[in-house]
Amino acid sequence: MSTISTNLDLGSDVRALKFHLLSKRAQYSLDFFALASAFIVAYLLRFDFSLPRKEVILAATQLPLVLSIQLAVLYFCGIYKFIWRYVGLSEAKKITNAALLAAIPLIALRLGLPDSLHEFRIPLSVIMIDTFLAFGGILTLRVVRREVHERSHRKATQGLAMRRKPVLLIGAGRAGVVTATEIRSRGDVDLEIKGFIDDDPAKRHSVLQGIRVLGTTEDLPRLVKELNIDHVIISIAQASRADFRRILDLCHSIRVNVRVIPCLYEILQGKVKVSRIRDVEIEDLLGRDPVILDEKSMEEFLAGKAVMVTGAGGSIGSELARQVACFNPSNLLLVERAECSLFTVDRELRGRFPDIPIHALVGDITDRARMRSIFAAHQPEVVLHAAAHKHVPMMESNTVEAVKNNVLGTERLGKLAGEFGVEAFILISTDKAVRPTSVMGATKRIAELVVQDLDGRYDTRYVAVRFGNVIGSAGSVIPIFREQIMNGGPVTVTHPDMVRYFMTISEASRLVLQAGTIGNGGEIFILDMGEPVRILDLAKQTIQLSGLRPHEDIDIVFTGVRPGEKLFEELQTTGEELAKTVHPKIFIGKIAGYSPEMIQQAVERLTDLARKGWSQELRREMHELLPESRLEATSGGLEALEELSVGMSATLN
Repeated sequence: MSTISTNLDLGSDVRALKFHLLSKRAQYSLDFFALASAFIVAYLLRFDFSLPRKEVILAATQLPLVLSIQLAVLYFCGIYKFIWRYVGLSEAKKITNAALLAAIPLIALRLGLPDSLHEFRIPLSVIMIDTFLAFGGILTLRVVRREVHERSHRKATQGLAMRRKPVLLIGAGRAGVVTATEIRSRGDVDLEIKGFIDDDPAKRHSVLQGIRVLGTTEDLPRLVKELNIDHVIISIAQASRADFRRILDLCHSIRVNVRVIPCLYEILQGKVKVSRIRDVEIEDLLGRDPVILDEKSMEEFLAGKAVMVTGAGGSIGSELARQVACFNPSNLLLVERAECSLFTVDRELRGRFPDIPIHALVGDITDRARMRSIFAAHQPEVVLHAAAHKHVPMMESNTVEAVKNNVLGTERLGKLAGEFGVEAFILISTDKAVRPTSVMGATKRIAELVVQDLDGRYDTRYVAVRFGNVIGSAGSVIPIFREQIMNGGPVTVTHPDMVRYFMTISEASRLVLQAGTIGNGGEIFILDMGEPVRILDLAKQTIQLSGLRPHEDIDIVFTGVRPGEKLFEELQTTGEELAKTVHPKIFIGKIAGYSPEMIQQAVERLTDLARKGWSQELRREMHELLPESRLEATSGGLEALEELSVGMSATLN
């Protein structure tokens, strides 16, 4: 049976190869005919279609030379690598460039050859006419081929056309035009574009790709009713959070579905496929403007270097690894103690970046011997330290493990980085380190202090990067809401006034890497998190995007603030100042450090208490080290938290 299958596969491959060769031969033949015809017509036009016998002989002598030059230019310009049915503006530009390149040697021969070789001196008028006709013909052949392909494809799917859904595109910019072009060129897409919607009054009644701009979003209710629109598609390249919410609220009010093309920045690079049009997700509503990076400095920071990522199996760690891989490191070291998570990210990165040496290293950052062996074997030059215990309520009842991993693990890893001459050590911190009310936040604040202390003891550049919640990370609120909705509810919210800062995982990771290029050592960088989001609003929007109604189809239940949680997070404490950097979304927190002796003594005490497993003593020690912390409030009540919420609640309301 396997032999028969193999023979069938070989037969299919042979047929495909024969078809490809026949298509190429037809292409060369048509081009040869077009170029030869153009040269002959150019001579006829030059002599008003009354060609003397002498000129006929000259034209016949010159034709092989002209064809050789033109065909060679077409080949070396890559024209024969184009897929005919996808020819567009970029291909037309390349054909135009080829025409100019082919004309240059012919003009040079006309002006430079002596009279003894006059038979190869082509008249300038013939060269100009021939260039225009020849390469115009080459382009026309390809445009005709594309049109024939698209017509045949539409004809093959004409049964589907009867079931196409009428849609409107919101956004008549470049992204919208590219989206419309691809929808119309594909016969297997069950969408019929009725028009564009754009809030730019200058675009009203204009026509793009044969599609009319019918009005602004104010006209949407009327147009949806008049044209019987099935759904609208957001095709704005840089849609802000406010734009998404406004459009979504409007569409909900007129009961029409909204869809969107993900990763809209890819439209401008020609990477978007219409098959990826999807429903609007909560991440779109929380999305922010694209992050503009200094790619050159990041390449200098990462290219050709061995880069270690700890916690590489987690949400932040895995995304950091993806971003680093884009800059061609000499080695990418993935350090993770959870083997299943490590296997997943290792497999993904090996598939996406086959040319980069990737090392999946199972290990615990608190295991000094294992970490030393990794440093000795792989000699990392940049360390991105994302490994940490991050779950706030869980760490309240696992104080010893939080201290061991977040504080002592960071201290041991940081020391090894200094001993082995690592160029840069970047700690991933959190906004929960500001006036911490939780064990997790306190341990991350102490980790920041440890990193600052190490910066004064080694040549390595140690920096910390502080930011808030990332959208869609493991254990975060949005996946929990989705799971609760899928199970029929209720959706649980801890407090009606609970607010958080959000940014996407990719944005946070890229800004972390950018901060690594800026830091001189000892800084605590703070990322611009934008405006805080009320968790209750987030719950309502997640329910609405699931096609359900809050409090009617799905209940929302308030469960109370959990141990260690704040009603709102801060990125800096009162009295701290922010200094600008060269990047508009990265700031330096001017935070008073502690004396080296104080930090080192505190680490020794924490090490001793963690070894003994004394949780309450650890809490007390951290509170004494961080007088601004509210660890006692989390163990003794929530009065202080409620008091903190008053000002923020009034502002949001």
